[in-house]
Amino acid sequence: MNIDLRHLRCFLAVAEEGGFTAAGRRLHLAQPTLTRNIRSLEESLGVRLFERSTRRTELTDKGQTLRDTVAPLLRQLDSALRDLQKGEKLRIGFSWGLPQGLSRLASRFGAEAGVGVEFIRCDTPQAGLDTGQAHLGLLRGEPLPKGLRTVLLYEEPRIAAVPASWQLAERTALDWTELADLPLIINTVSGTTFPDMWPDGRRPAVGAECRNMDEWLEQVAVGLGVGTAPVSAARRYTHPSVRLVPLTGAPTVRAYLAYPSHGAHPQAARFADLAWRAAEELQE
Repeated sequence: MNIDLRHLRCFLAVAEEGGFTAAGRRLHLAQPTLTRNIRSLEESLGVRLFERSTRRTELTDKGQTLRDTVAPLLRQLDSALRDLQKGEKLRIGFSWGLPQGLSRLASRFGAEAGVGVEFIRCDTPQAGLDTGQAHLGLLRGEPLPKGLRTVLLYEEPRIAAVPASWQLAERTALDWTELADLPLIINTVSGTTFPDMWPDGRRPAVGAECRNMDEWLEQVAVGLGVGTAPVSAARRYTHPSVRLVPLTGAPTVRAYLAYPSHGAHPQAARFADLAWRAAEELQE
């Protein structure tokens, strides 16, 4: 028989709700889809399960027998499936500046999907995706690595980080082109600013290189050069010897949620889709 779980779940919903309209709301299905599933079930079994009229839908004797048999079996199956999900974790990697909204979204996802979400800091080019530590990664800037599926969450302006001892720290704003004349601090692992973002022949010299946000901030603080970062992240990483100065004319920084194109965690795409639909919340 060509019968699967969706047919049985649709049948049970109609049987318990007493009609197709209420069952459709319960299952979040359009009534034509629900009707097709019930018809397919009846054709596969070769019996009529419901007596339909313009006013009501009632179970036949065969329908009542099937309901009494299927209801406890589906409840037992759902309980077993929920038990399997207990303790399952979806790990999201980030290098720095985790948006506060992402934590709220993770809590909501855990409640809806029954899968816990945990965040892990990974100072790697792909925020832990490249080492297997994370199932999804929060990536910033471009180009993006190959072999990943990504969703764009948001983009935000950059701000300049300047040594407090420099005269530039007193400025109310800097232009992107001015940075070409200054030594640049580069985060080679998870940074978003590199000399080749300026025109050839007008590129800043590298003042120092580092591998994470903490090192980046310290190297700016001791006066090895200036740096730029997304506004939200830079404001969360403060230092008494670093001044944040607004930038004009700078390219924005795009933030993506990424997961492997092949072999991804079964819940990765679902969380990424939820994050994409709630993108505005993530910037709060």
